[in-house]
Amino acid sequence: MTGQRSLSLLLVLIAVSRGQHLHTGGEWEPGPCDDSEVRRLREQVTALERALGEAHARTYALLQERTARTAPLPQPPRSAPAFGSQGEYADCAEAFNAGRVRSGYYRVHPRSAPDAFTAYCDMSDGGGWTVLQRRTDGSVDFNRAWKEYKDGFGNFKADNSEYWLGNEKIHQLTIQGDYILKVDLTDWDGEQRDAQYQRFRVADEKAKYQLTFGAYSGGTAGDALSGGFHPETRWWADLNGMSFSTRDRDGDRYEEGQCAREDTAGWWFNRCHGANLNGVYHLGGPYSAGTDNGIVWYTWRGWWYSYRAARMKVRPAAFQPAEAT
Repeated sequence: MTGQRSLSLLLVLIAVSRGQHLHTGGEWEPGPCDDSEVRRLREQVTALERALGEAHARTYALLQERTARTAPLPQPPRSAPAFGSQGEYADCAEAFNAGRVRSGYYRVHPRSAPDAFTAYCDMSDGGGWTVLQRRTDGSVDFNRAWKEYKDGFGNFKADNSEYWLGNEKIHQLTIQGDYILKVDLTDWDGEQRDAQYQRFRVADEKAKYQLTFGAYSGGTAGDALSGGFHPETRWWADLNGMSFSTRDRDGDRYEEGQCAREDTAGWWFNRCHGANLNGVYHLGGPYSAGTDNGIVWYTWRGWWYSYRAARMKVRPAAFQPAEAT
């Protein structure tokens, strides 16, 4: 009602400011009006216009408040996907078959694992590879204790970062079925080679995360995990059936010392190794040290060459590569 009265008064003042007046019959007729009166009336019109604007703003604010009170309450965010639903996968092969064909980090939940975890999925090279380990720049220290190797460590955010997925997670992954291990290596000249093994598996903690694997099934880097093809080397360097060792828990067969401490890495050591992808990141390739403690794959460049990049990844043996589907 206040707004209507102000509007009526405004119309009257505008009429007067134009030099008009009202007869009692309601008809408009022109009348005399000096300049000072016009200025006064115009000032009143301006004040009324300002008051009307403020009233309009208050009315709009009240309407907004009423709308907010009567609007439905916002719904809580949906919970994270449950196991087996979209967003969690038994491994990266399952993610690939679900249409997630871009390399990157995914939530992985092996069937017997209590919880999901983050792992990098390599969707190139046929797709479906779960990356267990990655060395790229020496930014992560791999001389760690038993619990750290059990749980995993490193950078799980950057696409090309260094990490160890964790022995318990690797165990939960590889007991799901028959897995192939592929090792990707890059030397300091940029050359790339690989090695593949059938039936890769890691046992549980009670068995000291024992490593077992089948035949060397291909690649150009050679069979360093088995110690190569020379019987004398295989006797002390074959890693098949070896327990995991760290600086604080010795599981090797080296009676004169402790491989994990000498080579400053957690790994499956025999007496000690022909392959150690968790070794010291020596720049440039060839290195000198008290022991062969570099990132070693001896069947390609020997024990005294440390690679620029290394990666361990697994995929179910029954998985069909992208180009074959």
